[in-house]
Amino acid sequence: MSEPTPESPFAKRVAKVKPSATLRITAEANRLKAEGVDIVSLAAGEPDFETPAHIQEALVAAMRAGRNRYTPTPGIPDLRAAIAAKLKADNGLTYAPEQVIVGAGAKNVIYTAMQVLVDQKDEVVVPAPFWVSYPDQVFLNDGRPVIIRTREADGFVVNPSILAKTVGRNTKAIVLNSPSNPTGAGYSKADLARVAEIAVANDLWIIADEIYEKIVFDGFEHISIASLSPEVAARTITVNGMSKSYAMTGWRLGYAAGPTDVIKAMNIVQSQNVSNAPSIVQWAGVAALTGDQGPLAEMARAFQERKDYVMQRMNAMKGIWCHEPKGAFYVFPRVAHYFGMKAGELEMKGSMELSQYLLEAAKVSVIPGAAFGGDEYLRLSFATSMDQLTKGLDRIEAALGRLTPGPHYDKLQEHLEQKRF
Repeated sequence: MSEPTPESPFAKRVAKVKPSATLRITAEANRLKAEGVDIVSLAAGEPDFETPAHIQEALVAAMRAGRNRYTPTPGIPDLRAAIAAKLKADNGLTYAPEQVIVGAGAKNVIYTAMQVLVDQKDEVVVPAPFWVSYPDQVFLNDGRPVIIRTREADGFVVNPSILAKTVGRNTKAIVLNSPSNPTGAGYSKADLARVAEIAVANDLWIIADEIYEKIVFDGFEHISIASLSPEVAARTITVNGMSKSYAMTGWRLGYAAGPTDVIKAMNIVQSQNVSNAPSIVQWAGVAALTGDQGPLAEMARAFQERKDYVMQRMNAMKGIWCHEPKGAFYVFPRVAHYFGMKAGELEMKGSMELSQYLLEAAKVSVIPGAAFGGDEYLRLSFATSMDQLTKGLDRIEAALGRLTPGPHYDKLQEHLEQKRF
């Protein structure tokens, strides 16, 4: 499809939306791999583990039992009950099954929430660095994303004074992602309380994306913001899903819980688009939540080992600083030291050029920080084997070592230091 133009017959909102950079770069890496190029992919945002066997078996059993037809729009009763029980046991959240909606992945559920909450001129606060889809989902619902930059010094957690100054008369909601993609930032109970206080004072909705809650490091405790008080829960939509914790990315199964009226509205919207999440996948979701949780702990241990290794390697590289992630399976190293450097005629003007250079020269795919609203950074996924991580990081270190300062290097570095988070 060609790009929309001012004379285009397409809706104007489409012109504001960019294709997902993460999916685009992953597809490019996969294309090169298919052509026989030895690509190390540190770009994909999905676990490299197999879906636990008992979940696979539950899907097959559901299919063979003939559970292949439409389901109720918000999900089968068994799954909604299992989600409500999970939220109570794991997160301290009390919801009836009727306050739960199941969708085709957490991304789909967040989009449905945006459709329910966001009108023209409504503003949604999105802390940066952010997951790539948040701002575009706001645009697609005719709202305006208001980006506020978090800082390295704050651990990439929202600074409450900046948030308070950002909220205006048109602010409708704030998106909160903990643990975060791409930074791995995690919100403590005190951090959440400060955000909640501002949301309550300004009558804001909180869309709490908790998809990485089970992948946490070094004793960090994930806390759901809706658990702070009934007043906070009354304005929070808690979003989660099976993709990351259960290695079910392609299965497309997510869910949300919240106040009865907003879930009812989401049901109405969902009934007019996807109708329901795939029937047999929902039965697999029941098995995921009620069955053996041991595989989650095994994955978390593997991610911890990989995180420790990648952090040690990245922070040992010249000119790189890397924030210690509290969760998820990404690191977000600051690589601006290399901006203004050159490889032949290619100048590293920002993260886009640097990521392209690493793909071409090092045969390693990473995601440019610009896609997440943090151009001084790259996102590296450690959802791959230790062998691949070692090979990829060796290649990155060697490729960065071949760069030389260009004519604009000193001036660009001075500018970057002045605007540093």
